[in-house]
Amino acid sequence: MQGLAQEGGRPDTVDGAAPSIEFTILIPCLNEAETIATCVRKAVGYFERAGIAGEVLVSDNGSTDGSIAIAQAAGARVVHAPIAGYGGALGCGIHAARGRYVIMGDADDSYDFSDLSAFVAALRDGGQLVMGNRFKGGILPGAMPLLHRYLGNPVLSAIGRLFFRIPVGDFHCGLRGFDRQSIIDLDLRTTGMEFASEMVVSASLAHLDIREVPTVLAKDGRSRPPHLRTWRDGWRHLRFLMLHSPRWSFGYPGAVLMIAGMALVAALLPGQLSLWDGVSLDIRAFLVGCMAIVVGVQAIVHGVIARRFAAMHQLLPAHRRAQHLLDAVSMERILQAAAVLLAAGVGGIAYATGVWADAHFGAIADGKLLRIMLLSMSAIVVAVQLGLSGFLLGVLDLRPGSVRAQQARLRAAFPVE
Repeated sequence: MQGLAQEGGRPDTVDGAAPSIEFTILIPCLNEAETIATCVRKAVGYFERAGIAGEVLVSDNGSTDGSIAIAQAAGARVVHAPIAGYGGALGCGIHAARGRYVIMGDADDSYDFSDLSAFVAALRDGGQLVMGNRFKGGILPGAMPLLHRYLGNPVLSAIGRLFFRIPVGDFHCGLRGFDRQSIIDLDLRTTGMEFASEMVVSASLAHLDIREVPTVLAKDGRSRPPHLRTWRDGWRHLRFLMLHSPRWSFGYPGAVLMIAGMALVAALLPGQLSLWDGVSLDIRAFLVGCMAIVVGVQAIVHGVIARRFAAMHQLLPAHRRAQHLLDAVSMERILQAAAVLLAAGVGGIAYATGVWADAHFGAIADGKLLRIMLLSMSAIVVAVQLGLSGFLLGVLDLRPGSVRAQQARLRAAFPVE
């Protein structure tokens, strides 16, 4: 990562040789003058008591309150992160760290850096990402807002486990340790608070060894409000999870809608459906079923396109079963399905128009004919959706690298005289 400036701390070499540093405690910082010294001193003290060759690294994100000087005086090495945001500071710090393992934690003194033995043991045992779990270790009074404790963190963590099958109970714990090179290899890209989710999700998709240890969350020692913004940062976490799981964002909801719509349409196609005394479903429910089919099909196709785009740009790893499906869903096959649906829809409308013509284009009270019209129009809409989506899929398959390689082969085979 370019642009890292360093100040203070340990020398880069000792007697001309690189020092052997096993652990780096990484602390992102932005105007934490009230608590940064406490965090650094606790971390330095832990290394000394545990006999660990380590460094305390503060990745500063533009502090103007003297945090840099305070951190250096307490024994930390400081790097200046040129990328704004929580994720930006951590990304820069991870690249600047000298330890084989990194343990990261916030600079507000809410995590206890004086005892990190559980993280150290798990990392030395082969864990590549070791997450703290505040719900198992304990949340002290006043340490976490009730909205975060009972809604935000549990819901987002549950969504993460559901979408990605990750055995982690606290997705957003700020205290975690990892094998530095393993995390660098993930090529993490977000710069905001969603960096915490990206690390866990990417580690899971890369099949890293993820473990969890209990950790205690204390009330932070700051007098100012935290940098975290509940709704803004909560949405950024949720958005990241959704965009990286096309199955749950598009595929499964679309399949549920489509199947429910088809069941409703099939049940009502013969006529009115009586449920119980005085309650029945008729043409309005039939229209709802048609709409559910249209929306469901479009969601499924969007999921296929999103998954292909993600695999093409290596945003998501290739999956064998998913790849077989993506390979089977070609532009030509989508267009063939669209043509069949279009023909069926046009045929249905032609039939209904013929019946209407036989009635001299007057009023028709035949509810079944109206159902045929609605279903035919829905088929035409789905056909148009599929056709447009098929062409979009074809555009995605125009890979610039492949096109350039083909052009190079043509130039080599047929040189211009």
